[in-house]
Parts: sequence; C-alpha cells; structure tokens
Amino acid sequence: MDFNYTEDQKSLISAINNSIKNFDDSYWLECDKNSSFPHDFVNTLADGGWLGIAMPAEYGGSNLGVTESALMMMIIAEKGAMTAASSIHMNIFGPNALVKFASQQQKRNWLPKIINGETKMCFAITEPDTGLDTTRLKTKAIKNKDHYIINGRKIWTSTAQITNKIMLIARTSERSHKTPTQGLSLFYTDFNREYIEARVIDKMGRSAVDSNELFIDNLKVPIEDLVGEEGKGFSYLLHSLNPERILVAAEAYGIAKNALDRATRYAKERIVFERPIGQNQSIQHPLAEGWAKLEAVKLLILKAANLYDTNQPCGVEANAAKFLAAEFGMDICKQAVATHGGMGYAKEYHVERLFREMMIPYLAPVSQQLILSYIAENALGLKKSY
Repeated sequence: MDFNYTEDQKSLISAINNSIKNFDDSYWLECDKNSSFPHDFVNTLADGGWLGIAMPAEYGGSNLGVTESALMMMIIAEKGAMTAASSIHMNIFGPNALVKFASQQQKRNWLPKIINGETKMCFAITEPDTGLDTTRLKTKAIKNKDHYIINGRKIWTSTAQITNKIMLIARTSERSHKTPTQGLSLFYTDFNREYIEARVIDKMGRSAVDSNELFIDNLKVPIEDLVGEEGKGFSYLLHSLNPERILVAAEAYGIAKNALDRATRYAKERIVFERPIGQNQSIQHPLAEGWAKLEAVKLLILKAANLYDTNQPCGVEANAAKFLAAEFGMDICKQAVATHGGMGYAKEYHVERLFREMMIPYLAPVSQQLILSYIAENALGLKKSY
C-alpha cells in the first residue's frame, strides 16, 4: 500500500497549479461581488485540455481516472472555492453517462465540444415537488414519430444562463409501483430558450455561478438526442452518482483547506496582548483538529476514487467521503471565521465567502441524513429507513 502520489500525479498537480496561478483572490472576490461567471477561468482550463481529464483520448480527452479528477478539483476549489469548482463541475462528471451509454455517433458529435469548451452544458434532474425521490419526477417526454415533446419543471439547475446544451431526465412511461425506476429516459439536447425559461434563484453564496428554476414548455427533442435506451435513464444516472460524490468531497476538501490556511496565517500574524493569537490553545487546538480532519478525509476521498477507477464497489466510501468532507469543511470554515474575529465577517478576508460556499457541498447533491441512511443500510446491514 503506497500513500505517495505517482510521478504522473505530481506532474498533474504542478501543471494545474501553474495553469490557474493568475486567478488570485481579487478575481474571485470580484466574481462574487458582481455575480459574474468566470469565463476567463473556464476558457483557460479548456485551452489546457483540463475539461477532458476523465474522457476518452479518441475524443480529445486525457483518459485519466476519477482519482486524477479529484486531485484537480481539490486544487481548483482550494484556489477559487465553489465558484471555481462549479464553473466546470458539470463538464467533468456530467458527461460520464454519455461516455458509457451514448452511441458512437453521439460521442463523436458531443464529447469533443464538451472537452474543448465549445459546449457549456447544464444538468436538469431535481424538480420542485420531488426532491431526492427521483422515481416520482413529473417532467414528461411524449414520443411523436421522430421526436419527443417535453414538458415540466426543474429546479437548482446550475449554469442555465450561459449554457447551450442540457442533459435532462424525463418520464417516458407511467410510474409503476413494482418497477418505479423504469420509464425514466435521459436526453442530451440543445438548450432552446424559446421553449425553456430559466429563472435565476437569488441565493446565499456562489453568486457568480447561476442556479435556476426551469420551465419547459413543449420542447421538441429529436429522437437522436435520446441517450441509450428509452426507459433506462435512471440506471444511467446511477453510474454518475459515485463519481459526483467523490468530486463534491474533493471540492469541499479544497474549500476547507483554503479556509484552514487563511486562519493559520492570521493566527500567526495577529498580535493581541503582545503575542500572536495562535500561541493560545483556544485558537491553535481547533486549527490542529481541522488539519487532522482534512488529512483523514483526503485519504478516504482518494480511497473511494481508487476503488472506482479499479472497477470495485465504492458506494459506501464515496458517500462517506462526501459526508465527512462536508461535516469537517463546515466546522473548519466556521472556525476560520471565528479565528479572524470581527474581520472574519469582512469580505476582504475571504473566509466569510468560503463559509457561505461550503454550504453547497453540505446540502447537495444529497443530504447528509440520506447518506447516513445509505451507510446504515449498506455498511452496517441495518433495515432501510425510508
């Protein structure tokens, strides 16, 4: 068992750090202040080939694994918090279903444009009245010869204001009590604003990357934009869940690492009663605890990623990594604000922004409570509770 990075991984870490070195604190502060999408940042990553890190080489990707993707997202989130991570998150994990289940022709048409940044995609799953109960989605796709007509609503769809493609799931046959996961189909199609209205949700943090409620009214989708087989969309989504959990955990780790580093620097530099505040155990002990928590969760993130990359079951580890990264991250970000005292509330010290943006991996894409239910059932063998 080797806990050291490979030479290739070390090179990757160095290269991604070099690629984004010019996007400093002031850049991310301005993005947050002005609610401006970080187009320059995304274009830089696209130009460097980073958006295709986990996609097949034949379409322009790097053919690397979730492990390398997680390492990259740790660095990106450490640099620009959830704003940076969310600006490319969908391009990294979203196409997983396309890679696995799209036809060869679909892959040739779609993947190169995702990798080079020409395509900006959004992912529309969640609905206002169903939450995490995906089997009860109400958006419907009615087949009519060579196309489908889709009607429904989606919520918490990121980047819909700047996207030109949408991946969405809709019901193509009525829900059955015996097989509730059947009858949901996955589509990847043009984001046609004549038939899709995207309303921005004013929210707590990450204002630079929009979140939206979608109103889909008679959207005509060619049959060629159906991914895989009709009615099997839910099973296709399941293949993306564990990679997303791992990447969200990596992003939470990066934000928390940023917060811990800032708090540590401030504890060394801030002098009160003629000594640095970090000399006091009430300051240094929570920071030391935060360091230990981050080291532990990083190992779990990389274990989960390695299991996925070697085609081993990883559901428990991926969910546990997301749970702990979010729990520890919230604690660390709160402590970072407290370490700064009153200045922690000021935007110029950035930790308040990190605290706000840490709420995203805490709440999404699945609640902490549902993760615990999953672990109780799948790791401990307890009866299903929901």
